[in-house]
Amino acid sequence: MSELLIIKRAMLHRNSIAFKNESSEQTYQHLLDRSEQLAVQLLENESDLNSATVAMLIPADSNFVCVQWAIWRAGGIMLPLCLSATQPEWEYALSDSNTSIVITTQELKHEISDLCNKLNVRLLIIETHHAKKEIVLPTIESSRPAMILYTSGTTNKPKGVLTTHANIEAQIESLIEAWKWKASDRIPLFLPLHHIHGIINVICCAMWSGALVEPFARFDIHAITNRVRQDAYTVFMAVPTIYVKLIQMLESTEKDLRDPIIAGFKNMRLMVSGSAALPATVHDTWFNLTGQKLLERYGMTEIGMALSNPYDGERRPGSVGKPLPGVNIRLKSDSGKFIEVENEPGEIQISGPGVFKEYWNRPQITSESFDEEIWFRTGDMAVIEEGYYRIMGRLSTDIIKSGGYKLSALEIESTLLQHPHISECAVVGIEDETWGEAVAVAVILREGTTLQLEEFREWCRARLSVYKIPKHLVTVAALPKNAMGKVVKKEVSSLFK
Repeated sequence: MSELLIIKRAMLHRNSIAFKNESSEQTYQHLLDRSEQLAVQLLENESDLNSATVAMLIPADSNFVCVQWAIWRAGGIMLPLCLSATQPEWEYALSDSNTSIVITTQELKHEISDLCNKLNVRLLIIETHHAKKEIVLPTIESSRPAMILYTSGTTNKPKGVLTTHANIEAQIESLIEAWKWKASDRIPLFLPLHHIHGIINVICCAMWSGALVEPFARFDIHAITNRVRQDAYTVFMAVPTIYVKLIQMLESTEKDLRDPIIAGFKNMRLMVSGSAALPATVHDTWFNLTGQKLLERYGMTEIGMALSNPYDGERRPGSVGKPLPGVNIRLKSDSGKFIEVENEPGEIQISGPGVFKEYWNRPQITSESFDEEIWFRTGDMAVIEEGYYRIMGRLSTDIIKSGGYKLSALEIESTLLQHPHISECAVVGIEDETWGEAVAVAVILREGTTLQLEEFREWCRARLSVYKIPKHLVTVAALPKNAMGKVVKKEVSSLFK
């Protein structure tokens, strides 16, 4: 039996602790044994799942890795389901992916059992133990498909991104080299495990390295900072929103309680921010608080991580750095020329062994998503500034075409967040007969503050002039706080008509 590389790597750390929480700990040997038992249960009387899709509704703990490895060792394709998704969302994913088995826990089975019955999908409960059968697990070549992750659809229903074992191995090895993962690392896990950030950047990199993972059911700021106070971690990965919440918490905490937490953050060897743009103000505030320069990077479900600020060297606020090991990148303009100079925007195109295989059952969309068959068209625009890439935003939603200029909504948002009264904002382009699109801003004010509309317009116009925005195009409207999380271009545009 020839094992996958990630399994072989785990075997090197058999006696090390892989997962630990307040009440228990599991070694790598436990994960290996448990995944083998589950693989046998998945196979039943078959010798190989032959790339059947197996969906998993599993909490973010050691069971997730056991199930992940079991699916792979049995020859299946893993499809992690979002724990908080709705029944229609689950049904879409299971139907679209042709899922044949769902594996879950005793606690969660009641939430999905009716749907499995409806779709005639086999349901396997991980706590159900059977006598171990003498089955030789199949040999899994790295070229075989390994995982389907559904991207969030902006204009159509989500698409399944299919990656092979070779793709995943390349993504892991790139980050291991760039971020210097090692067996002595310890990392908290509070990111959801139906996205690439949590699965690859945290779980797979840690397991590949022989590191220790401490799982949390959710981002519990008090529990996590208590462990930070105890110097529990060497690596920390989060999204910008979490760093904002940590800043707010630290700034409102009394000094004698805050200082040990800050010391815990300062002692970590690496802190990473991703999945969304990190405002330069947050980067600077975090550094001033903790002495840590956050490492910002850029990636997508389809390509894994592609760009990163350096582990050693300048970590530049507002930049996502340079290509990671094994990643090829180029910028292509609207006119079709390849950009070889700095400060000229173009679409990011990526090639390399980490790039996904295809969109599940969507050959036409897959073909349209590649240039020259090997360069994935990300749909993101960027410029190179002094050797570093800076993301301007999505071509479809974040790039505002006004008066012949391509303006980045992300840059404008970052500037507006510098206003002392603004806690959140959204920038969109709205239709304008003269300029094509006008720049519009929706804001949420900090509690206890006020802002006069005309005063704010003047503030915006003075600062946005650096983006060459015609001053009379800047309009402002307030957006209810409970709607901010649901901002989409069509909804926001209606506020300005």
